[in-house]
Amino acid sequence: MSENQPAVTQATLVKKAAPKSDYKPADVSPQRRVQRSYAIRLWSIRHSRLLEWFYARFADTFLLLHPLWKGIGYARVEAPVKFIEKRAKGFMFDCRMCGQCILSSTGMSCPMNCPKQLRNGPCGGVRANGNCEVEPDMPCVWVKAWEGSRNMVAGDAILNVQKPVDQSLRETSAWLRVTAQAAMAKEQAKTTEGASA
Repeated sequence: MSENQPAVTQATLVKKAAPKSDYKPADVSPQRRVQRSYAIRLWSIRHSRLLEWFYARFADTFLLLHPLWKGIGYARVEAPVKFIEKRAKGFMFDCRMCGQCILSSTGMSCPMNCPKQLRNGPCGGVRANGNCEVEPDMPCVWVKAWEGSRNMVAGDAILNVQKPVDQSLRETSAWLRVTAQAAMAKEQAKTTEGASA
């Protein structure tokens, strides 16, 4: 190589090969977006009692709409509800759309944000400062879940053992699933009550 030409490194080759059409807004860096998302996630944990109250009303409203969902068909209404659910829960909780939401049992801290995606508590590798062993700059999701659960009326639900994630339900609406299950339980209770009368 001549002395006038700069050395060609792997980094310069990768940079030249990168697509030129990537849109990167000048005022918002990816790092800032991550920080903003994380700040909202922490806000949700700090205000878990308010969100618990709101979710109870929301779930009741969704249950009242069960005849509508049933009439249209749960399969047909899945896509639009999932679209809204993904954006709302993604914004508030950094939701991963596992399809089996347990935010009400984990202090409004989504356990799927754990790098190990553990649903039954911390892995045992929590650092002395309460941060994650895998991502040292991030507070342990389960430490935050415990803090959030202490604010909630039904905060002891964090002590319940959770089932492992059913991967077949990923990217489906937990809201509709919970509504359908609650409606079925309500109908079974009516049937049982009617049979005993």
